[in-house]
Amino acid sequence: MGVNSGMSTHVPGRVAAKTLLDAEGLGRTLSRIAHEIIERNDDLTKLALVGIHTRGVPLAERLVGLIEERSGEEIALGAVDITFHRDDTPPGQEQPVVHATTLDFDLAGMTCVLVDDVLYTGRTIRAAIETLFERGRPARVQLAVLVDRGHRELPIRPDYVGKNLPTARSERIQVELEEIDGADRILLVGTPEEQR
Repeated sequence: MGVNSGMSTHVPGRVAAKTLLDAEGLGRTLSRIAHEIIERNDDLTKLALVGIHTRGVPLAERLVGLIEERSGEEIALGAVDITFHRDDTPPGQEQPVVHATTLDFDLAGMTCVLVDDVLYTGRTIRAAIETLFERGRPARVQLAVLVDRGHRELPIRPDYVGKNLPTARSERIQVELEEIDGADRILLVGTPEEQR
């Protein structure tokens, strides 16, 4: 089925959300990203995928599985938590949940592909790059995102994009993954004011 235009679903705390991509479409999108990563990286023994908590981690795991299946090479896998590098957390917000940063491989000489679900202002990616470089000096850093929704505030551009989904600032892209949310889909959620 792939992209569903016009299908609405109920999201807790919201009136309705429009399904932009269903499970089948999300699977095809990840398959294409995995293929592009293989094509653009000659030496897969020097490749590592690093998921950004929270939803970037299962996405990175899935991509590693797809790349290994197609190439026969074992791909390094890591995860980064950017909590302490964020510069966009509003004052007074409750204490964030901190996840583990796991990089069980030597970064030197590696091409690290940062993986995240949604690219928006670019501030999350900046924080992830800082976290990465605190742990070592990779040869290159690339960026793979499931969705690019626009509205960049920093000069950051992804190398691999699942879907370009231009949005209004008042809208929100919500990625749901089986491992965390119990379903695979991408939703477009408006603000409560828009839905009244």
